Amino acid sequence: MIRSGITVAALLLVISSTPAADPPRIVRENIEWLDVWVPGNNVKDQRRVLLIGDSITRGYYKTVEDKLNGKAVVSRLTTSKSLGDPALLDEVKLVLGQAKFDVVHFNNGMHGWGYTEEEYAKALPDLVATIHKGAPGSQLIWATTTPVRVSGKVDQFDPKTDRVKARNKSAVDVMKKEMIQTNDLYSLVVEKPDWFSQDGVHLNAKGSTAMGEQVATCVLNLLGQAEK
Repeated sequence: MIRSGITVAALLLVISSTPAADPPRIVRENIEWLDVWVPGNNVKDQRRVLLIGDSITRGYYKTVEDKLNGKAVVSRLTTSKSLGDPALLDEVKLVLGQAKFDVVHFNNGMHGWGYTEEEYAKALPDLVATIHKGAPGSQLIWATTTPVRVSGKVDQFDPKTDRVKARNKSAVDVMKKEMIQTNDLYSLVVEKPDWFSQDGVHLNAKGSTAMGEQVATCVLNLLGQAEK
């Protein structure tokens, strides 16, 4: 009994003396937003697709929905939360619990500029793991983040584009290890300044349509492969 007491006491001493893990560093914008759209809940004879991204994803969502009409129901989770913020994973878990998705097309990289590129890269595997756990059996497509242009001078690149390039490289490296297909939206628009709105971040109607068409093609190809 005495030995047991000493052992327990020693164990408690070790536990109490072990430093607690530092809480994650959270960087938030002054206004954070979340937009979730999960249609067709009574549709039983079509596949289901989820687009995860930000306002750029929301911009091309309608094109994807139209292109997949009759073939798949398309949902979206668009948010200002960024990799590094635990709340992003909470939002993803929430939406993945709403339905069974066959394909998840996802991106994150245009927000969270307060995080370093190292912090961004470190957080990527957790996002992939969260999607795999919440949507077991689904097929994943990663989309690269699009460049940033100078507001009012969209023929020029904003310095943030160099950070986008670094984030894209880290993401593609992770996706290769995870054997996840990459949809290179960056390359699609990088030489198309006329596809950008004057804020230098968002795409105009022409650019959003082009992106949506490429996303829809990637998704349809993946759904076709799954049926073989």
